[in-house]
Amino acid sequence: MAGSEYTMPSATFDKPVKLLIVVAPFYRDLADQMIAGASAEIEAVGGTYDVTEVPGALEVPTAIGIAERLSNYDGYVALGCVIRGETTHYDTVCNDSSRGITLLGLQGLCIGNGILTVENMAQAEARANPEKMNKGAGAAAAAMHLIALTRKWGGERKGVGFLPDAEEYKLAGGLKDNPKA
Repeated sequence: MAGSEYTMPSATFDKPVKLLIVVAPFYRDLADQMIAGASAEIEAVGGTYDVTEVPGALEVPTAIGIAERLSNYDGYVALGCVIRGETTHYDTVCNDSSRGITLLGLQGLCIGNGILTVENMAQAEARANPEKMNKGAGAAAAAMHLIALTRKWGGERKGVGFLPDAEEYKLAGGLKDNPKA
């Protein structure tokens, strides 16, 4: 039996944050609800955002990758909805959009994944609705928590770790003052 859900407190910031909401609006009403949830969550911490639309869930990771290379956002919110149909296309879209977002995240991008993968429209409506599960807000909150961690851990590294003397290692020749290294 599952317990009650826990929601982390909102991330806090010393400097403003700016996010890009990338949405696949195949189901326009669901997309609009998720955008509303995400934007309210971002505004609640004093952040700003832009919204861009892409044709489908498979294009969301590509758009985020392009924005990371060519723009200046602190993080990203991926939104969309994939509802199971009669073919295996559902599995491909769910797996590949998720994999693309995960790979970008492992490269250091701060992404909240709000691409719904559901069995039917009723499940989608419950998850998109800001008055119910509010998964758009959840994705924005996840992105902002990752931004906060990046800022926390991304500061100066003075006195931390092992930084060898620039002459310590050489590709050829002897070692400096350390014949056993």
